[in-house]
Amino acid sequence: MATQNIVDQQNTWDIVIRPQRAWWDVQLNDLWRYRDLIGIMVWRDFVAIYKQTILGPVWHVLQPLLTTLVFTVIFGGIAKLPTDGLPPFIFYMAGNTVWAYFSICLLSTSNTFTSNAGVFGKVYFPRLAVPISIVISNLIAFAIRFVLFIGFLAYFMLAGSPVKITAWVFMLPVLILLMAGLGLGGGIIISSLTTKYRDLQHLATFGIQLFMYASPVIYPISSVPQKWQWLLLANPLTPIIEVFRLAFLGTSSVDPMYLLYSAGFAALVLLVGVLIFNRVEKTFMDTV
Repeated sequence: MATQNIVDQQNTWDIVIRPQRAWWDVQLNDLWRYRDLIGIMVWRDFVAIYKQTILGPVWHVLQPLLTTLVFTVIFGGIAKLPTDGLPPFIFYMAGNTVWAYFSICLLSTSNTFTSNAGVFGKVYFPRLAVPISIVISNLIAFAIRFVLFIGFLAYFMLAGSPVKITAWVFMLPVLILLMAGLGLGGGIIISSLTTKYRDLQHLATFGIQLFMYASPVIYPISSVPQKWQWLLLANPLTPIIEVFRLAFLGTSSVDPMYLLYSAGFAALVLLVGVLIFNRVEKTFMDTV
């Protein structure tokens, strides 16, 4: 009778926590069940970044603005890099708007296990909720940068600059999804590996800075010799940046169909990242 009561009690649980047995045992339905927690984490991540700072959320405006000014002075004024006939300031701001969202998503999610080990060891919730909440909270910062970009774009258009908005603007949600997928997938792969190899955290911070120069953020692909352009096209972020410029500035050096390559690459990285993340989360407390 006692055994039957225990079985009946177990059958009344809303959630039964069991060890994951396979790589593909991801249980994505748990993320929907914990959507309220993800919402709380999104707000926490957004507010905590500049908490106890003097300027607070104003940094979301100052950072892209100052970065674009530095790019304009150094690469446009001193180095005289071409910008396909576009005003250097708006050219660099377009590239920086895309790059900033991708890079912060990758770096922020790359330390998921090491920075949340204390929480993960005390309470159950789907671990993927943490990197997903980071990507969503960074989307708020991207929206602020994007509004700033649109403001300057409107100014240059009214001033008669050779910029124009094209029908590719409707691809913006797709571009955001691709940026988020690449950042999330790459970040959780690094996060999973850093549970054993802490050097990867330093490598990720250093590598993302170098990776910017392998992306057409500060120069158009047309300025690169033809024999080396394939290296840039192998970068899945290249079509995203170029199509963003095509959508809002009216010019691009890359066939927009290369977005299919970016989409395939993002899907592969995200799939591999989720599987590795799911595998590592079972034993990471033994190595962190």
